[in-house]
Amino acid sequence: MAIGAVVSLRNFGSFIGSGRVYYGEAATDHQRSDHLSVASVQCITRNMFCSKVYNPRTSFSFRYTRDQPNKEVSGSNSTSHVKIDPPLLMSRQMSKDFQSVITRRKRVYRCCLSSAYQGASWIQARKLDKLRFVDGSKHTTVMRTRADFKSQDYDITGTELESFVSSEGAGEAALLEGVETAKPWWKQFPKRWVMVLLCFAAFLLCNMDRVNMSIAILPMSKEFNWNSATVGLIQSSFFWGYLLTQIVGGIWADKIGGKLVLGFGVVWWSVATVLTPIAARIGLPFLLVMRAFMGIGEGVAMPAMNNLLSKWIPVSERSRSLALVYSGMYLGSVTGLAFSPILIHKFGWPSVFYSFGSLGSIWFALWLSKAHSSPEEDPDLSLEEKKLILGGSISKEPVSRIPWKKILSKAPVWALIISHFCHNWGTFILLTWMPTYYNQVLKFNLTESGLLCVLPWLTMAVFANIGGWIADTLVSKGLSITSVRKIMQSIGFLGPAFFLTQLSNVKTPALAVLCMACSQGSDAFSQSGLYSNHQDIGPRYAGVLLGLSNTAGVLAGVFGTAATGYILQKGSWDDVFKVAVVLYIVGTLVWNFFSTGEKILD
Repeated sequence: MAIGAVVSLRNFGSFIGSGRVYYGEAATDHQRSDHLSVASVQCITRNMFCSKVYNPRTSFSFRYTRDQPNKEVSGSNSTSHVKIDPPLLMSRQMSKDFQSVITRRKRVYRCCLSSAYQGASWIQARKLDKLRFVDGSKHTTVMRTRADFKSQDYDITGTELESFVSSEGAGEAALLEGVETAKPWWKQFPKRWVMVLLCFAAFLLCNMDRVNMSIAILPMSKEFNWNSATVGLIQSSFFWGYLLTQIVGGIWADKIGGKLVLGFGVVWWSVATVLTPIAARIGLPFLLVMRAFMGIGEGVAMPAMNNLLSKWIPVSERSRSLALVYSGMYLGSVTGLAFSPILIHKFGWPSVFYSFGSLGSIWFALWLSKAHSSPEEDPDLSLEEKKLILGGSISKEPVSRIPWKKILSKAPVWALIISHFCHNWGTFILLTWMPTYYNQVLKFNLTESGLLCVLPWLTMAVFANIGGWIADTLVSKGLSITSVRKIMQSIGFLGPAFFLTQLSNVKTPALAVLCMACSQGSDAFSQSGLYSNHQDIGPRYAGVLLGLSNTAGVLAGVFGTAATGYILQKGSWDDVFKVAVVLYIVGTLVWNFFSTGEKILD
């Protein structure tokens, strides 16, 4: 009969479970994790013989018979096979308890105990330390046991069989047969992906608060009589503050941790968003300052996020995690562009700033309770996940000094900077001017402009994650990280360049929207290209590196957004797109000649 339940220590099950597991005093911590062989041991008890026979594969069998201390009973009926990991040694108390047996009836017992490693023919090892099976380290691997018990009756004289009690006293032992301790799903969810999702939510809010001005600027310009040049100035004022905190945010994140820096950024830009309508009614200079303040808060987000993920995400998951976080930006654009026209139509243009800005307080409460700057700071992180994240690397002290000369002397760093500038010129033009293009060129109304702007950003959100999975798959298949980054970024440059050139040839608004969507979708492959490269070449300085390259990207946003307003006063949208295409081609050449996926900074 198979025993697979809770067995009282006051019956024969106490023979199985009441003894403690003891490790030899000379065994080192390293030895405890190894599969050790079992030395031959003999325990002679009164009227009973028990032998433990050496087996080099960490298993032993013991045979015992009545009144035959020098003879082993042959056949499987009298043999018990035990596989253990690490070796199980019988306690002295159990040995003494054997000697207390005075038999009344002659009975031969056949008992089988087993504990196997993963992949063996018995059962997987499990932890039974909470059930008092183990003396030792909390994380020692302990056997999981199955007991089969059979008996045959023979006449024996003596007193009743006494129960075996361990030195720890009576209790109960659980023999688990294929039963695992159930945990709530939210506790089983990997903590590193909790960090990714929180960063995703932060970037969702980031672009919601940023793009709402792209929709609100249309009724605001009518109310305050702003021309195209003034609109371009307002749109670019965001980048004044955004530019200031890129490098500073990276330094802060690398020195004091990304949790504090990103939390500060979300609170700061949320407050600035709420105050934007008040500043606009006071006067244009106040609006420009408030938009710059908002840029200060959002400027620290990307360096802080890059610092966090460089510590939390192993290289095998880097592309997909970054793609998911950046898709939060795209979905933020989708959400902002979709809901802003509805809110403006029902409640007026100030409502988009009040409603979107207030969401930051909810995120901040979750961030304080769930986020940590590194795996070492998270007390609830499991050892298995920590080992996966760290990958055997030695944790280093926080950065105290930035080696600027060394960083700026590396060609791949400059490839990042130049490519980021070229990429962001086209991206920010589409981000800030797309609703105006739909309204002025394609003759869509305000609501249609906002809704149609959703499609390209939704395409980016989808293709960013597709690109991330493709990139990680290529790396896992053995393709070098350098080749993967170059392939993905080339798609991110040449795809938008091709589709923007087609805009001058399309004749219908539907085809124009399709070209925009395809342009943005191929642009999203950049998340697995240059946006992943900072952690490749210098994971310890990932925040600073992103701050450097994104500073160039912000300059592209400042100059590109403002320049577009002046180009449109004297030229056409075709001229705007031609400038972007030229920069995409320049970026492609620089990236493929000078970038690398190898670590060059440590």
